[in-house]
Amino acid sequence: MNRFNPIFFYLLLFISTNLLSQILPSDVVWNDKETGYYVLKNNNIVLVSTKGKSDKIILSSSELNNIDIEAFTFSKSKNKVLLFTKSVKVWRYKTRGDYWVYDFEMKKLKQIGKKMPSSSLMFAKFSPNEKFVAYVSKEKSENEIRNSSTNVNIFLEDLQKNTVKKLTSSNGTKKLINGTFDWAYEEEFSCRDGFMFSGNGNKIAFWQIDANQVKDFYMINNTDSIYPYNVPVEYPKVGEPLSPAKIGVIDLTNGKTTWMKIPGAENEFYLPRMTWLPGKEELMIQQLNREQNHSKIYISNSENGESRVLMEEKDEAWVDVRNTWPYQAKAGWKFINNGKEFLYTTEKDGWSHIYRFNIKNQTEYLVTKGDYDVVRPLSYDDKNDEVYFIASPDNSTERYLYKTSADGKGKLKKVTPNILEGSHNYQISTKSKYAFHSFSNYFTRPMQAIVALPDHKFINDNQNMINKYDAEKKNSHPLEFFEITTVDDVTMQGWIVKPKNLDANKKYPVLFYFYSEPAGQTGVNRYGAGNNRLYNGNLSEDGYVYVTFDGRGTPSPKGRAWRKAIYRNIGKVNVRDMAMGAKAVFEKYDYIDTSRVAVHGWSGGGSATLNCLFQYPDIFHTGIAAAAVANQLTYDNIYQERYMGDPKKTYQDYVDGSPITHAKNLKGNLLYIHGTGDDNVHYQNAEMLANELIKHKKIFYMLSYPNRSHGIREDNAYPHVKLMFTDFLRKNCPPGGR
Repeated sequence: MNRFNPIFFYLLLFISTNLLSQILPSDVVWNDKETGYYVLKNNNIVLVSTKGKSDKIILSSSELNNIDIEAFTFSKSKNKVLLFTKSVKVWRYKTRGDYWVYDFEMKKLKQIGKKMPSSSLMFAKFSPNEKFVAYVSKEKSENEIRNSSTNVNIFLEDLQKNTVKKLTSSNGTKKLINGTFDWAYEEEFSCRDGFMFSGNGNKIAFWQIDANQVKDFYMINNTDSIYPYNVPVEYPKVGEPLSPAKIGVIDLTNGKTTWMKIPGAENEFYLPRMTWLPGKEELMIQQLNREQNHSKIYISNSENGESRVLMEEKDEAWVDVRNTWPYQAKAGWKFINNGKEFLYTTEKDGWSHIYRFNIKNQTEYLVTKGDYDVVRPLSYDDKNDEVYFIASPDNSTERYLYKTSADGKGKLKKVTPNILEGSHNYQISTKSKYAFHSFSNYFTRPMQAIVALPDHKFINDNQNMINKYDAEKKNSHPLEFFEITTVDDVTMQGWIVKPKNLDANKKYPVLFYFYSEPAGQTGVNRYGAGNNRLYNGNLSEDGYVYVTFDGRGTPSPKGRAWRKAIYRNIGKVNVRDMAMGAKAVFEKYDYIDTSRVAVHGWSGGGSATLNCLFQYPDIFHTGIAAAAVANQLTYDNIYQERYMGDPKKTYQDYVDGSPITHAKNLKGNLLYIHGTGDDNVHYQNAEMLANELIKHKKIFYMLSYPNRSHGIREDNAYPHVKLMFTDFLRKNCPPGGR
């Protein structure tokens, strides 16, 4: 539920905290001297110069025996490179595949894990001495009905001797996971790669998830055989036992595994972040209690597992999992000053800010100060003792690069040129000299360029965004951003797309687009805003008004109180903001026909759509909801309990916020869409909701897509979704002015 359908956000399958990652290449790797970065171009690994020079091919496709490279990782010396190919999905991402090593000195290509099943290797990485490659894999091919990470182990392959050593054990069970994670950890903590070498390469730290205590949810495949069969997914629902997790350290010199002694029962807490301390035989580990309102950071000794608390944080709602800094593997911390200190983000002062913590003295101070949020930390400039980060102090719909001194005494400085209004993202080089910069707004297609920092100088004239930028396009674009204040004194930002050839003497139907949960912000000034790719045609040209805005609980950079107002209030506070916001929009734009009001959304937006239709039937008359959580008690425990609390204590909040509770109030037109193979928001939600609507003799339409997942993309199903969406909208909320 906490991810959007890809239609709304270009390349992302589901939304993340990084609202612009979709327009950045995911494989930018800077070279050591920062004279360029490596990318894939036409199946070649290419070095793109920061000095304005021509691209240089580092590894050509002709040397790769027709291997189609999907990703690559260099060894520390850059003498070798790992090539990832033939990928397949595990849950939401293509994290399983084949790996090859290319040795630049020997000019030889070699496959890793040749004896393993095809496309079974995950997260392969070089040892620091480059003599070994470690990876996660299943030992044998199993029935692919179970799409999971179970029965996997960590293996170490000697590149010289061509031998493979198994480092972990599944203890005879299919549901013990080593070196990667189960569905819930991947979905809700963004945990996928679950092991890492120590700095000297003598040890490997790894997560182990015991999914044996997690019940299987069975999806039914009725189409691929004359007899149906079950598709099991390890899925911990609200109130059910969570996946026990522990962290072990393998000593590669003797094969011994030492388990870190984290206090508490393993099935009563989460371990979402872990990394090695620089230059030490110690780990830093984040532990969250089940309710996720108490975070502890431990220092654990890899020799004996003894652990001590370094710092703690509590929140009346929830404590966010640490933001991962670039170039800091698996960690929500950025180590500086030779590992003596680290930077981290927290919103304990009411805003999301960067703090600097001294490990020895256990003291800290605030680095970024003021009534604004650090949206995402990006880089630490060691030479100048400065931090770079994404923020937007003055406009919650936009994103810019800022910097400040890391000593806590500096002033906030905007680095992005003022003229380029909209959304920006940066992949900053390791020494903060250069950045790969991406920019767009609602009337400007995505631009990309290399810039030199700190002056934000464009390296190549032909990439100079300022020269290319045409602000005049704004005047002719049908979209505009607005601000409204509701009767509850809640001020929200969003956008509206007006009908083409608007006649002030006529009234036009309106379609609202909502998400409204903690995982997504819709009213962002970026390219694609105002487009609805579910509609076959152009909403504006056909005479529709199209509107979105973000209420309380969404991850807008408007402070802790804004975001955490939704605690124990999903389906209540956010839905009221949508309804009262709609009324404010009606007052602001008098050409809207309040008798023709439609709303749509996917996933969490589907839930919001249902609640708008059921709780405020006099405002919203037509709704199209896809892959919605109809009953909050059916969703996974990590997400739902984080925002709604322990169901033993807050059960009624779950009930009151669930669309199914209010289904009896349906007055308007409902099209409900769901894939029967949805491993995220289970199809059971559709059947539970249908039962409730049937009980109350409500007329509605339900569309099921056999074996399709959360995004309903498989086997070219999406064009059909568009057909149905368009047909239903036009019939029940007719277009055009009247």
